[in-house]
Amino acid sequence: MTQQLTQQSILVVDDEAPMRRLLSSNLKASGYSVRSATDGTEALKLIEEHPFDLLLLDVNIPGPTGLQVLEAVRREANLPVLILSARSRERDKVEALDLGADDYLCKPFGVAELLARVKALLRRITPGTHGLLQPYRYHGLEVDFAARRARLNGVEAPLTRREFEVLAYLARNAGKVMLHRQVLQAVWGGQYGEESDYVWTFVQRIRTKIEPDRARPRYLLTEPRVGYRMP
Repeated sequence: MTQQLTQQSILVVDDEAPMRRLLSSNLKASGYSVRSATDGTEALKLIEEHPFDLLLLDVNIPGPTGLQVLEAVRREANLPVLILSARSRERDKVEALDLGADDYLCKPFGVAELLARVKALLRRITPGTHGLLQPYRYHGLEVDFAARRARLNGVEAPLTRREFEVLAYLARNAGKVMLHRQVLQAVWGGQYGEESDYVWTFVQRIRTKIEPDRARPRYLLTEPRVGYRMP
């Protein structure tokens, strides 16, 4: 008897009907279950009612804006979020990432690139992959790879899924200097390499949650113009 795989569910939020149709049709053709919303209010209602695996979120939507929806989602859930926006300035990307977005895609974009980003965000670590890895422990910090949790002095750090992946990658390579490109490709996927602002933003956010003194990091150490390492 063949086991039926559960479809991964995606919420598309965009106020432009042609864009919603484009996204929905291509995602459905790729095997995903898709629902859509036209504004921030409808999006938050659907998120409250349904367990989505991924949120595709346009910035310029009516009602609560895309960034306001992102902030609300991050207060309540660990849902991966891909921001879609016509704003291509670095400061716009950093603002979205700083609020908790997992990725940022500028309009216009190709369908192939969109699907590659979606696939990367929806990747699931194969059960047992990290089961043999002992937790990383250093001066009160514990990174539990199997449980996908980080604790500081026994208290769980409120990391998002993507924040944990960045921290876990560095912890698995403790003692080594990891280049920006290495972190990007390991965590976000092989199509990344130049978005060093992603890594910087996530490291800053992780530090606010695990470092007793962000000005003098103990766990996430910077190697200027090269990358990061953990002791």
